[in-house]
Amino acid sequence: MADKPQPKRAVALRYDPTRDTAPKVVAKGKGRTADQILELARKNGVPVRQDPTLVQVLSRLNLDQEIPPEVYQAIAAILAFLHKVNRPGAG
Repeated sequence: MADKPQPKRAVALRYDPTRDTAPKVVAKGKGRTADQILELARKNGVPVRQDPTLVQVLSRLNLDQEIPPEVYQAIAAILAFLHKVNRPGAG
């Protein structure tokens, strides 16, 4: 028997490098809500990165919860990606 396809999931993080805090979960959802999060991000020029494993981990967190130390390395890779995307002349 084939596995039922899982609905799309999305998690949005906010990171303020001027504060001494970890990134926080500011939105999350699956299915239609995930589509809306992704659409809003794209409309506002927020880079989107697909990482199903990381989304699975982050979707377990509460809204406004800081990410746990166990996923810092993965988040650091995302922040490096965003830095590269946002560099002047990048694109």
